[in-house]
Amino acid sequence: MPESLATKPLESQVDVLIVGAGPTGLLTALALTRAGVSTRVVDITIVYCPGQADGIHPHTLEVLQSYGIADRVFKEGTPGYAFVSWNPSSDGGIMRTALTPFIPIPTARYPFSVAFAQPRLEGCLRDGMKECGAEVEQGVTPIILEISDDKAILQSPTAYPVKAVGLSEVVDSAAASQVIGTESEVVRAKFVVGADGAHSWVRQALGIDMIGESTNSVWGVVDFVPETDFPDIRTFSTINSPHGSTVFVPREDGLVRVYVQLAEVDVDETGRLDKSKFTPDDIIKVAQKLFHPYKLVPKVIDWWTLYVVGQRVASSYSVKNRVLIAGDACHTHSPKGGQGMNAGLGDAHNLAWKLAYVLRQWAPVSFLDTYDAERRKFAEELTDFDKYCVKMFATKVKADDDETEGVTRGELATAYATRAGFLSGIGVQYQPSTIINISNPSLASNLVIGERLPPGVVLRVASFCPLELHDVLPSDTKFKILILPGDINDPKQKAKLDAIAARLDQPEGFLKRFTPPDAPEDAVFDIITISTQMIPPRLLSHWEKAYIDAESFCGRVGGKLYAAYGVSNDGAIIVCRPDGYIGMIAALDGVDAVGAYFSGFLCARPDA
Repeated sequence: MPESLATKPLESQVDVLIVGAGPTGLLTALALTRAGVSTRVVDITIVYCPGQADGIHPHTLEVLQSYGIADRVFKEGTPGYAFVSWNPSSDGGIMRTALTPFIPIPTARYPFSVAFAQPRLEGCLRDGMKECGAEVEQGVTPIILEISDDKAILQSPTAYPVKAVGLSEVVDSAAASQVIGTESEVVRAKFVVGADGAHSWVRQALGIDMIGESTNSVWGVVDFVPETDFPDIRTFSTINSPHGSTVFVPREDGLVRVYVQLAEVDVDETGRLDKSKFTPDDIIKVAQKLFHPYKLVPKVIDWWTLYVVGQRVASSYSVKNRVLIAGDACHTHSPKGGQGMNAGLGDAHNLAWKLAYVLRQWAPVSFLDTYDAERRKFAEELTDFDKYCVKMFATKVKADDDETEGVTRGELATAYATRAGFLSGIGVQYQPSTIINISNPSLASNLVIGERLPPGVVLRVASFCPLELHDVLPSDTKFKILILPGDINDPKQKAKLDAIAARLDQPEGFLKRFTPPDAPEDAVFDIITISTQMIPPRLLSHWEKAYIDAESFCGRVGGKLYAAYGVSNDGAIIVCRPDGYIGMIAALDGVDAVGAYFSGFLCARPDA
């Protein structure tokens, strides 16, 4: 158990203080503790009170797999492979009009989403933290944050410019502001991450504005065990009935989740509504009308809530690159696309490795500018996506030849297909920057620089065992340098590959220049060669990292990676960032271009 504050020193230091122990804060903590970063996680709730997010989308599944914690999700969760559309029938009821793949994207490693309750995911993340000796301090919160104005201190990676005042155990979360006293702890941190939800205290303490809008559109959501004759009760469904629209999600343990729009609901000037005036039966009654002529009776109601649709993004994700916010603290939207928890985990995955690089003095503090640039741009695109979803769900579905206002079934299907990349997370693309170099896209014509590296099967040379490439690219803070040399039976290709091997040993090569003097050779860069033939010894950092693109003996898989990536026999070098995104692509004889890429943001060793 975490040490009681009664026995803690009244002043302490930590590399990273994380405020908020939801999925975003916990994944940030897990990644940092595994990276050897001194981390504390505090949460204001006295008793662990999990949230109610549920869906985990394909790219988030890839992220969790990269941390080695997806197996429990697959074992305990409810996968959704299919998407069913129901629309108005001629008799005033509803009929099934389409059955499609849930994720119609060929490059999806996991072509499905998984319903896996937030408490269970948080349990996985907390268990992972415990393995690293870290736990959440429940019922603990800061009251004041102070950031130094000294520019030299702010730029020093060894300084502690943030002071969290009043870090104390609270008796009443609602009265947390009363805990400051002579026994309050003061924590001096190098960085603070605010992952404390939509009503983030950290964000408000820093004076960061939320930019966007709210509406008077009120939706209800209820989890229950149903008694029903609806044939798609265990399939993700959207229902567009003559009376309105609903989203229907199968969950674990026989539960289903239903979203419905409520009519004639008063919202006050602050954008809030009085939940006490409603019951879950109000939501069920609307759902029953939408499901007509099918029966829908709740046997057990597990949870319910109401929410006002609004889309907002924080004006900044950091203050002086020393206090940063993530998750719902910096973007809010409706749950229509199931993006909330997925977006927050994406924030954590993007931020953690960058913090580790700055703390290790491998990159300057200004490197954290890329977190704001990449994730705030994503959040702006997310709110636009959410507005579109809300509009589509609120629009009447009409026949193709109907000239009245509304949307046709074909338009709905097209809208879903064209936005599946964003919905799944697979199509998220970061824009050109110091860590996204979009030169040379033709060298791997089927890859998109700035998107996540697609999966593929390779064979380990030592055993000819087929492996998923993603599984040899874990989230371990290392850049993965994928060398695809093409046909090394060609003397020109063999010469280029030998030149790479020689360059790696030279002081001016990126491997020597950016690897710290006392660190292992693979501390920063993992060199992975994927050939169609055997590989030169210098490019074999370990026999387990030698792979070929060939078909396996058993299972008949593999042998398609070059073709899938669009890499010709001329070969290519693919730089995969620690978060799995493609940072750049270089020609096989462009190893110096790779060095130039890293010189744009990494700190060279002192003797380089």
